[in-house]
Amino acid sequence: MNNFPKIPTTEFMLRINNFKKIMEREKIDIVVIYSNFIDPAGVRYFSSFYPVNESSAMIIPLKGDPILCSGQANHEWSKHTSVIKDIRIMPEVGEVAGVEYDIEGQLDFNDLFQEIKGKYEVNKIGIIGDLIFPINIYKKLVNVYPKTEIISADKLMFEMRVKKSKNELNCIRKAGEIMSQAYEYTVSRIKPGVTELDIAADIQSEILRLGAEGNTVSWAPMIQSGKDNSNLCVNISSSRKVNESEIINLQAGAYYEGYNAALSTPAVLGEIPNTIKEAVKVLYEALIIAENMVKPGVTSVEVFKKYIDFLKARGYGDYIPYGPLHSIGMLECETPFFSINREVPIVEDMTIAIDAYLKGLPFGSFRIENTYIINNSGAECVTNFNEKFIRTTYK
Repeated sequence: MNNFPKIPTTEFMLRINNFKKIMEREKIDIVVIYSNFIDPAGVRYFSSFYPVNESSAMIIPLKGDPILCSGQANHEWSKHTSVIKDIRIMPEVGEVAGVEYDIEGQLDFNDLFQEIKGKYEVNKIGIIGDLIFPINIYKKLVNVYPKTEIISADKLMFEMRVKKSKNELNCIRKAGEIMSQAYEYTVSRIKPGVTELDIAADIQSEILRLGAEGNTVSWAPMIQSGKDNSNLCVNISSSRKVNESEIINLQAGAYYEGYNAALSTPAVLGEIPNTIKEAVKVLYEALIIAENMVKPGVTSVEVFKKYIDFLKARGYGDYIPYGPLHSIGMLECETPFFSINREVPIVEDMTIAIDAYLKGLPFGSFRIENTYIINNSGAECVTNFNEKFIRTTYK
């Protein structure tokens, strides 16, 4: 693997061409994509562009060239990063405070949709970004196309993103390598009296030094120490000082070239209480059971059932808030959603996280989480920190 792998321009062009085949299959004439900090992946997947302090949008016509939409502040950055060369400055994706720039002849999405209407026959429109698509852009779309069918195209994009390319897999491997090295650095520096924020800062600074863009989207370093804080499923790290013999949860992910790897680890300073030691050993065994099961052809129901049955048999049935699998890729948690109630198949070149979690134990809660690539024979763990750390620490 290249030490710092990239997604080549040719791959973005291939994605657009492949997506147009799906659009043709579904009889969609244009797709409008919107992305922001919560979900930067839609626009980035097709263009390589991700805004720094604004949002972004993109339009893919079935029979024409794609258009990228950038805010004013990101215009130079968009020209620097985007493989799409038709870039428009649009106020609707600018700074959220509604800053108005004095730009002569400033156009907006109403103008852009009118331009597209004049070029192409449009009978069906798809939008990507269901949960974040802004009302101001949607209203202008409906204003220009009042009688045109508008549907969600999210699932059509995710149809392409389930299986990762060789380049994507290498980026996820790199993210996993960065996370593992960052944890080795951070755990060695934890001592009584440091704060949760100190630990989060060590993780964050080290993943940047190692070459990540930053923390995983929606999975910034979250440190949970002690019974009360550890019972928070997600949190913002606090100024609480860590102590010996209590649970300290390290939860974080690295974001590399638009791809994520998540890693979560329970740590304890000084003497480890037997209740914590036993729970960690049992949960890690449950994670390994799930890890050994995930391979092409196996379904989420099979994995969930065996994982849950094992924990119930070991006396932890009352502490299982959810099943152990979720997809990971350009988002920390993305489609497909795995469930014990639906037969969701695991396929080759899929990337997943095994998130083993026990909540509400007498001493608090904790999770052990690794990131994996599914190959033709099983699961390749790309975050190797837990294997050595947990087996040596909780033996």
